[in-house]
Amino acid sequence: MIKVNLDRVMLERKISSKVLAEKVGITQANLSILKTGKARGIRFATLEKICQTLNCHPGDILEYEEKTDI
Repeated sequence: MIKVNLDRVMLERKISSKVLAEKVGITQANLSILKTGKARGIRFATLEKICQTLNCHPGDILEYEEKTDI
């Protein structure tokens, strides 16, 4: 499963959801969906803008975590 660490990166960069959404050109609602990991996908263009704005790499935001079934 893919884990989204956008909240952590935003906190480290001290940027609010409102500011990031404005700079990236997406709604706060869509950014919230990304942050909570409920998004089913993300456009590379959007990911690129997020990385440019946060000065990070995609791997800082997205992480693969093996799903364990108990």
